Parts: sequence; structure tokens; C-alpha cells
Amino acid sequence: MIRIISLVPSVTELLFSLGLGPWVVGRTGFCIHPPKGVDGIPKVGGTKDLNLQKIRQLGPSHVVVNVDENRLEDVAALRQMGAEVIVTHPCAPEDNLQLLQQMMEHFAQEVPAVRTQAAHLLRRLHEALGECRSRAWPTRRVLYLIWRDPWMTVARDTYISRMLAEVGWWTWPPVDGGEAGAARYPALAGDEPWLKDMDELLLSSEPYRFGPQHLDLAQALSPHARVRLVDGELLSWYGPRAADGLDYLRGLALS
Repeated sequence: MIRIISLVPSVTELLFSLGLGPWVVGRTGFCIHPPKGVDGIPKVGGTKDLNLQKIRQLGPSHVVVNVDENRLEDVAALRQMGAEVIVTHPCAPEDNLQLLQQMMEHFAQEVPAVRTQAAHLLRRLHEALGECRSRAWPTRRVLYLIWRDPWMTVARDTYISRMLAEVGWWTWPPVDGGEAGAARYPALAGDEPWLKDMDELLLSSEPYRFGPQHLDLAQALSPHARVRLVDGELLSWYGPRAADGLDYLRGLALS
């Protein structure tokens, strides 16, 4: 019998989109979508502070983890419990294709509706990518902030950065962070010379909840940039939000 614990917020939402909600028996406290779906599902801690004892008691057949969000030692402990651990690591919009394939491989045989729902999401993703890639976008230099004290941004090999690149928005600094680790989300001193050359400065709604009160602080970092608050879930959550995120991003670039 399928019993799924999801330790990845965007994948939890994806499982429900695929019709697998009735088989989800555990989630993290950050797995908040869809609200009505997850409300009665037990929490097993945060993405990086799991309650392994509670997970064991829930007896999962499958546990979904993510390279960025979950700790390697926790993944090892989950495997020792005997659960099948599904490791996800989308680093670009098109990686959602592989993510959907993973879900079908693990669950479609027992829940055939998964294939139908996955096919719908695949069509939407291809359409959204096609809309982005059918246009020649002017290149823009972008600072995408996810945290303050210290200011933190994203490396170019992250999902967020590669989403932004679909509309010609190139994140700064121009560095790769590697497969995992803190280097994927560089901290800034705030006095880097290149900050004055930014065209766009985007303040994400997550994981730090930037708001109107932060606009002037951000503008001081890059006086010549256009500063905007953006929906971090649409730009960083994969799965069912990927196509909507690309549509949202296209709208930002055209405005």
C-alpha cells in the first residue's frame, strides 16, 4: 500500500495535483499547499529539522526529498527505515519533465490517474516554455534577493536563476554554486561594485518575506535598478506552479 511522506513543499502540492493526496500521510510544516488538502496531514518537522521518530511511526512506503532542502544525513536515516526515498533536484524549468516522470514511475501503476494529470501538466509546461522561447528577450542584469541580514541571492545554476533566464534576465553575481550547499545562495556584503549596474532588483516573498518596507533599503543597494516585489512561490516552486511561474515571469518582463 502506498504511504507517502513529502519533505518538499512544492512536491507536496504536486502530489495533490496528480491525484495522490489520499496517499500522503506526512508533510513538513512548510508544506502549506493546497491548504484544504494538507490541513489534516501530520507534520513531521521542518525540511532541515525532521522528527525521524514520527516519520518512522507513520510507516511510509515512499519519502520524497530534495537535494537543496533536505539534509544528507536525514536521507540516510530514511533509507535505513526501509522506505523508498525519491530524490528530486530540479535546477531548470525543463527539469519538471523529469520530476513528472519520476512521479509516474513510482505511482502510476497503482494510481493510473497520475498519468492523466501528469500529461496535463506536461502540456502546460511545454506551452509556457514555448511562449518564452519564441521571443528574443533583451538582456537584463538582475539581482534576486531571498534574504536580508545578510543579503542573499541565487547562483546561476539554481532553479530560480534559470527560470529568470527564460526571459533574458541574468542573475548576478555570475557564479555557479554547485550541486548542493550554501554556495548556491551567495551572501552579499552590500558594497559590491557591480551592484550599481543592475537593471532589475527583485525582492522575493520567500523564504524571507520582503514587503513594501524593504523597497528603499533595496534601492540603496542598486540605485539605478527597478525594484519590485515578486511572488517567490511562482518563481521558485516547481511542479504544478512551473508553467504559471513562466507566464508570470513573462508578464513581469513585458511590463
